[in-house]
Amino acid sequence: MKPYFARMLAVAGALVAGFLVVVMHSAMADENPNAFNRLMRPASERNAPPEADGIHDPTADGTLMLQPPREAFSNLPKSRSGNYVDWNRAIDDMLIAPRSDIRNADMNAVVLDLNIVREVKGSMPDVVYPHKQHTQWLDCSNCHPAIFIPMKGANQISMASILMGEKCGVCHGKVAFPVSECRRCHSKAKPVDQNQSGS
Repeated sequence: MKPYFARMLAVAGALVAGFLVVVMHSAMADENPNAFNRLMRPASERNAPPEADGIHDPTADGTLMLQPPREAFSNLPKSRSGNYVDWNRAIDDMLIAPRSDIRNADMNAVVLDLNIVREVKGSMPDVVYPHKQHTQWLDCSNCHPAIFIPMKGANQISMASILMGEKCGVCHGKVAFPVSECRRCHSKAKPVDQNQSGS
């Protein structure tokens, strides 16, 4: 009889503990529904000043010398996601000029204007990978061959791997626009099947 009561007491304790966790999380959600997920922070919490961003030491004198991102980004073209700056348009409009070499300000980037189309399964539009927008920021050696083997059919890419921080996810969602902006990559409509179109 005693083992049965001990088990029942343990189950009751687990139920009470579970109930308290649910109540606590519900209270947090009422206060801020996005508190559980750092990737879903409200816009008001993005681009916080360095002393409040959770990255810099707020007690360090140097932190207060840094320009707040909202001030730095105020004159740049807007985007709908990430830190709300359209960085590629900022380059095209010559509002910024990233350095190609940290030591040599006169070195120019080798910009490759070449689009790669990756056909995807299912109904999503195909992916267009624009080398131009990437090589304006990065040298080819940043991606090839460690992340992407520069050969057709040599790279297995999936949304699962990207969400795990591999392939495109090495940058996107961290220092480039987040993967929630599906249509920025899935931008090429699939060709219309002549048999299905009735022509």
